[in-house]
Amino acid sequence: MVEDFFPNHDAPVRQLAGVPTGPIGPIAPTGPPRVRARVKIPLEVCPGVIAAAEVITFDGLSDGGEHLMVVFGDALSQTRPLVRLHSECLTGDVLGSRRCDCGPQLREATLLMQDTGGLLLYLRQEGRGIGLYNKIDAYVLQDAGMDTFEANRALNFGDDQRTYAVAAQMLIALDLREVDILSNNPEKVRQLRAAGVRVHRQRLTEVHVTEANRRYLTAKVEYAGHAISIDRAIDRAGG
Repeated sequence: MVEDFFPNHDAPVRQLAGVPTGPIGPIAPTGPPRVRARVKIPLEVCPGVIAAAEVITFDGLSDGGEHLMVVFGDALSQTRPLVRLHSECLTGDVLGSRRCDCGPQLREATLLMQDTGGLLLYLRQEGRGIGLYNKIDAYVLQDAGMDTFEANRALNFGDDQRTYAVAAQMLIALDLREVDILSNNPEKVRQLRAAGVRVHRQRLTEVHVTEANRRYLTAKVEYAGHAISIDRAIDRAGG
């Protein structure tokens, strides 16, 4: 019965009750990346605006993670769809933290894509790949004077532990090899191209600067080369 819905269903059976019999973590890839499931989900992208989106999951991604592709409109049939690679940020995306610009960037992307069509790749790489608790630890260090990159190093992590190889795998699994990208981060463009996805155009996001995230955005410009014009955004806002 399950196989009727999920022809690639070959994940090992996990014990559902009692004490786990082994370590729980990402399941190792068992074959080339491929679609696992597709389901329609209406998404409220802003109050009163509902987008008819499709969520796609995958098996066989190289890191074994549970990453999502959210399809807006007719993006899968477009010659060169707009793609946003968005790394998970519970504090920004869900709780509305103003220490970063993740939540506003996510809302900007979904609003744009519900108009034009597009692909949101929601990548489970919390805290630039160091995880939620370590990100909160890094916040503690930032409150003591470090910037976001210095705090990562103090915790013995790299500046940015994310990779975008799985994003390329998700696109290629759907035979999408030419895209435009919505991002200020040059590393996303570089890694997609290195993985065989042709990026024709980089469309920059808006600059969502606040007093609480200005230092964070400045560090992203200085350390990672993000295309963010902070002062111009403040001037435009009259700040």
